[in-house]
Amino acid sequence: MKKYNALPPSPTWGDRIKYAFSCPPHGKVGEVLTQVVQLLLVWGALYAITGDAAAPGGHIFSLLVVFVCSVMGGKVTEACGLPALLGMLLAGIALRSIPGVKIIGDSLNPSWSASIRKMALVVILLRAGLGLDPKALKTMSLTVFRLAFVPSLVESTTVAIVAHFLLGFPWLWSFMLGFIVAAISPSVVVPCLLQLSQQGYGVDKGIPTLVIAAATLDDVLAISGFGLMLGMTFSEGSLTWQLLHGPLEVLMGLSYGAMMGFICWILPNEHHQSRSFQQFTILISAGFFALFGSQKINFGGAGALAVLCMAFIAGIGFRRQSGGDKNLVGQHFTVAWGYLMPMLFALMGTEIQIMQLELDTIWLGVALLCISLTCRVVTTFFVVLGSGLNIRERFFVALAWLPKATIQAAIGSTALDYAVRIGADETEIALAKKVLTIVVLVILISAPIGAIAIMTSAPRLLQRAIQPAPSTSV
Repeated sequence: MKKYNALPPSPTWGDRIKYAFSCPPHGKVGEVLTQVVQLLLVWGALYAITGDAAAPGGHIFSLLVVFVCSVMGGKVTEACGLPALLGMLLAGIALRSIPGVKIIGDSLNPSWSASIRKMALVVILLRAGLGLDPKALKTMSLTVFRLAFVPSLVESTTVAIVAHFLLGFPWLWSFMLGFIVAAISPSVVVPCLLQLSQQGYGVDKGIPTLVIAAATLDDVLAISGFGLMLGMTFSEGSLTWQLLHGPLEVLMGLSYGAMMGFICWILPNEHHQSRSFQQFTILISAGFFALFGSQKINFGGAGALAVLCMAFIAGIGFRRQSGGDKNLVGQHFTVAWGYLMPMLFALMGTEIQIMQLELDTIWLGVALLCISLTCRVVTTFFVVLGSGLNIRERFFVALAWLPKATIQAAIGSTALDYAVRIGADETEIALAKKVLTIVVLVILISAPIGAIAIMTSAPRLLQRAIQPAPSTSV
């Protein structure tokens, strides 16, 4: 028992190990034991309900294995000082590519995998929309909007041009890829900058706040542009209908988003028990309905825009109801993202089979990424001119704009899922597979390089405040 075996003043390794395994379970041992018990009980319950689907070789069992391996992979890369999402992605690739364990990846139900990735996208969009504060945006300088929009538009256009002439993509597919690649990863950028902010780097000039605020707007632009390109790419009918398809998607998305956002202002009422959880369920259900329903009626681009608009308008009402304080709804989405993030990146990895990759696509994809990142860094450096930052600080902001992962994982396989679902021809499916391959390369290369660049360059490029900034959360 722990109470009879307290640690001595100067414990040896043997004393520490004995204390760690004393009862009742506590510390890391207690956490691991709790998670193992939870996992076994979940698996047992699923097997009792679904039978063979949760048995080894079934698609539900494979999903559980993917989740566990993804979490473990994330822990390993975090211990190495790299983003957890990198280990999650590599775990998924391994489960589909390594002989002996690839049976796990092969046993996954493609429809279930696609649906889980879409669910993760809905949570990402809702968190992004709720994070946009209109009052804060009004008070921010023009630098935030320049930083959010100009580099993203320049990079997406650069990627489109390179993809068209280097990879032979049609223009619509080229711009679709451009908007996917251009998005910045909040899962990499925000934790790094919050850590630097706590240490006092760049706080005096508000550099962490500037980059975090612009990152959200950058993602909104990229997702909206991708949705429009997706709808136009797969639209059918006369030329007139194809020209009207994009504007109709925008109108449908904004209308549905505004309607559901206003509904969230009045439902549930302020006296309702568990109000924040009810608001969470309304938002996430409406988001699922928008994203999945829009694809059912072949207006796929309207779904993402509707979710963003709905979350933004609902967020305005939530802030009024809470008096400007942090609303509890966002905390529910943080918990949901904690479970969906490992599944998103691992399932993204299971779409890649290393032995079937084309070397030409890999090398051309790397070349495309190098060109696009160079354009983004140069553009970002000049965009922040006149913002009161010196040359070193402008160079840091440019480096902070490198990591790409979350948005790419969420929407990178959307074109392939959509093409397969509607029975597109082999040419479009082949293009969608190339897009997916390039997106995986983008994550594998830019996420670790970007994270390392941010953390190692900050002490050399940024001034450190005398008093570190207090811990904050976004």
